[in-house]
Amino acid sequence: MSYTQKQVTDALRLVQYPGSDKDIMGLDMVRNIKIEGKKISFELIFQKSDDANIIPLKKACVSTILKFVDKDADIKGNITVKAVHMVEEAGVLPNVTNIIAVASGKGGVGKSTVATNLAVALAKTGAKVGLIDADIFGPSIPKMFGSEDARPKLINIDGKDMIEPHEVFGVKMLSIGFFVDPAQATVWRGPMASNALKQMIEEGNWGALDYVLIDLPPGTSDIHLTLVQTVPVTGAIVVSTPQEVALADAIKGISMFEGPGVNVPVLGLIENMAWFTPAELPDNKYFIFGKDGCKNLAEEKGLKLLGQIPIVQSIREGGDNGTPAAVNEDSVTGMAFADLAKKLINVVDARNKNQDPTHRVEITR
Repeated sequence: MSYTQKQVTDALRLVQYPGSDKDIMGLDMVRNIKIEGKKISFELIFQKSDDANIIPLKKACVSTILKFVDKDADIKGNITVKAVHMVEEAGVLPNVTNIIAVASGKGGVGKSTVATNLAVALAKTGAKVGLIDADIFGPSIPKMFGSEDARPKLINIDGKDMIEPHEVFGVKMLSIGFFVDPAQATVWRGPMASNALKQMIEEGNWGALDYVLIDLPPGTSDIHLTLVQTVPVTGAIVVSTPQEVALADAIKGISMFEGPGVNVPVLGLIENMAWFTPAELPDNKYFIFGKDGCKNLAEEKGLKLLGQIPIVQSIREGGDNGTPAAVNEDSVTGMAFADLAKKLINVVDARNKNQDPTHRVEITR
């Protein structure tokens, strides 16, 4: 008999931190849950190594697992206690130079399409690139790379099991879509989704990379908070259409990253679906979703407009057939994404030269 991660996380949500109205899952104190048959193990993270609640909380976790998961579960002795500074010292993605969040306020603006093509375009510059599909409930990266049948394998490195990312078009990638049935909905609570993202980040065998792009879900959610709590994000780029409805949500995304307590620089905006030019009328531009919405917003917020990507049939076709448009550097869309990649490289270099490194968001209680 083997337990599910949901059984374990649901049980641990019943364990409250003493003197607080929050549970240890909500406080992000539980990391690296592993289930092997009846054996359950995880790390319990405290702010201080001398926290007076370490022993009582360990005992509470054991008794709760035995009561609500299985009285015969192998949990005793399998809870590793760590302090935050120990986790920091170990380092997450230590060989990755830049971690870039790709976000959008609204769904349906082509954020994953932009992330996919931007990753390919960056790789074509000679950079070493990774891509993490953090849209846990709607993963689309595997399809866009024609890799729906890929199944990343576990490899053992220095006694620790690591996930080997799938690589195609020079981009290393991991997505929850590689591990779930694409025909089934992923019905998970927030902590389960957050833990899945942390595992892809912390347990992926990423190696040395110049850039890792994180394709975030729309809006502002647990996933966004988990990302900034897990790694120091170099900067964020926000994708939107020029439409007022989309821009209103993009403003919320900008506000979240730049807000106090998060302090992740917004590197710039990307306007997707900026206009439509039919093949038979190459000199015409039809501004279906409005004109220059992101350009105007960038000026208003004092941000850079990194690029305007038109509606082009080949971009959609590339996403559907697994060959991103950026693969063909000589095409109009390929050149557009190549230019976008160069602008991103320049803005990241300027950010690193002129601003202090970003720090992980600390959890307070």
